[in-house]
Amino acid sequence: MVTLSFWDLLIRLGVASLCGGLIGIERGRKHRAAGFRTHMLVCMGAALTMVLSTYLCVMLTSELWHLDPAVDTVTTDVSRFGAQVINGIGFIGAGTIIVTGRQQVKGMTTAAGLWASACMGLAIGAGFYMAAVIGCFCIILTIVVFSKFERLILSHSRNINLYVEFDHTDDLSQIMEKIKSQEIRIFDVEITKAKGTVYPTAIFSLQLPKKKPHTAVMTAIAELGCVRTIEEL
Repeated sequence: MVTLSFWDLLIRLGVASLCGGLIGIERGRKHRAAGFRTHMLVCMGAALTMVLSTYLCVMLTSELWHLDPAVDTVTTDVSRFGAQVINGIGFIGAGTIIVTGRQQVKGMTTAAGLWASACMGLAIGAGFYMAAVIGCFCIILTIVVFSKFERLILSHSRNINLYVEFDHTDDLSQIMEKIKSQEIRIFDVEITKAKGTVYPTAIFSLQLPKKKPHTAVMTAIAELGCVRTIEEL
């Protein structure tokens, strides 16, 4: 290797595996599509790509000149491989995003985590350890700590979406009357039929009165005999 020794390579790829694995542990614990090993491989692969870019840059600008001093016009861009990593990670990220039968989009955080892990791997491969460590800390903080903060904010939001499964289509009017009796504003009602169920379903977009708990609304609707399942989306 022209610029990096064996130990330099081992440290860079080892740090990339460690940082990627730390992010992947949280995703794997929640049984997401991309978990511990996926994040580790993405980060390590991105680091290896950046190391390869550095190697080729030095080889073209230094080694070729030693072979032929007349060659002084060779130019290369060390960031070209890295740019392809950023573009290519989109294919893996897209595979983790799914739309469930209840019209929920899942996998966005996992896809964003993979993209951020690739960027972190590029920084490690370039030897920019300070940025990589700070980035790893910020990514873990966002995924682990801020997710609880996000749930806290959503639990106090006045606008909610409810997935309701009921016996017959004719029961929809009864459910809507129950919702209106709670002084709740109905923005939209989308009648669907979720996969794996023979019963009609609907997704309600609602605006709650101030200081009205989400659980109180769901409990009131669940008391109807026609309601089989209710879930906040």
